[in-house]
Amino acid sequence: MKPEIKSAHILLVDDEPANLKLLQKILQGEGFVHLTAISDPRLVASTYQQQRVDLILLDLNMPHLDGFAVMEQLFALDQPLLAPIVMLTAQAQHDIMLKALTLGARDFITKPFHRIELLARVRNLLEAHLAHRFLEQRKAVLEEMVAERTQELNRSHQKIVRLLAKAAEFRDNETGAHVLRMSHTASMLAKRLGWDEKQCELLFYASPMHDVGKIGISDTILLKPGRLTPEERFIMEQHAEIGARILEEHHDNELLQMAYRIALSHHEKWDGSGYPRGLKGEDIPIEGRIAAIADVFDALTSTRPYKRAWPIDDAVNFLKEQAGKHFDPNLVEHFLAILPEVLAIRQRYADEDSDGDL
Repeated sequence: MKPEIKSAHILLVDDEPANLKLLQKILQGEGFVHLTAISDPRLVASTYQQQRVDLILLDLNMPHLDGFAVMEQLFALDQPLLAPIVMLTAQAQHDIMLKALTLGARDFITKPFHRIELLARVRNLLEAHLAHRFLEQRKAVLEEMVAERTQELNRSHQKIVRLLAKAAEFRDNETGAHVLRMSHTASMLAKRLGWDEKQCELLFYASPMHDVGKIGISDTILLKPGRLTPEERFIMEQHAEIGARILEEHHDNELLQMAYRIALSHHEKWDGSGYPRGLKGEDIPIEGRIAAIADVFDALTSTRPYKRAWPIDDAVNFLKEQAGKHFDPNLVEHFLAILPEVLAIRQRYADEDSDGDL
């Protein structure tokens, strides 16, 4: 684990001393040194205001204030970058998990804790949060930078984009090569539509973050080999909203604005049957419509642990059949026009050669 991750400040909140000791033992064993343990939930808000915190592990059932009430107090502080909250609970009911996510929790962990699962989720959330915090810190610097440093700043943003995208890749069955192919394809399709070079470049760097919200989805659902239950599917679909929350509020950064729109809308469908908002037709941001075609085509034609790759002809026929249903029919036509270029990208960035970089 990276040193900057181990140096993060983690707030542990649980009224049971045994649970606090267990959490401390697990985290200290992995090298975390900045841990603050609180057994009285009434002290959480004031403690949070007094010291920097990068992650909060919050018990649900506690006297005086339950975890939901503590969350409400924390959000009421109206801080610009609240640390991500992981809800700890022995209750695995769907309504409890849904309420936690709705109130703003980034994840939930069911007691008793599984060491590897706990550490993986802590690491992934910290990676995303620290990258997000870095962006906030750089915002002030950007205002003072002179013109000759613009290119250097853009490279810094691109590195952050790759960090967030790789954090999502780590949790999923996708490969780095998939992200490269999808990004190149999306950019080529935008160019076909007449976008200028700057906008095509923004799309190239923003599209890898389309599934960054999967950071907040449980491994038991994300990596499940079989078909998801309706409840699991509902939770999986939350990744679009989670990704949007990770990327939102960067109104002065074109790259992250576009990444936000893609993360939120790449599962919307032309006929309005998609999610999370059921947008229809041209109400779906054009970036999301482009990313959907690039992502689905590459996913269909790629081998994954749970499926074989579709033949190119079958994937093309699927796009044609879904034009006007899943996909923007005009974009499907343009995609088919650049299919030779797309296939060349597939050959250049094959799965066995996933060391390419954005």
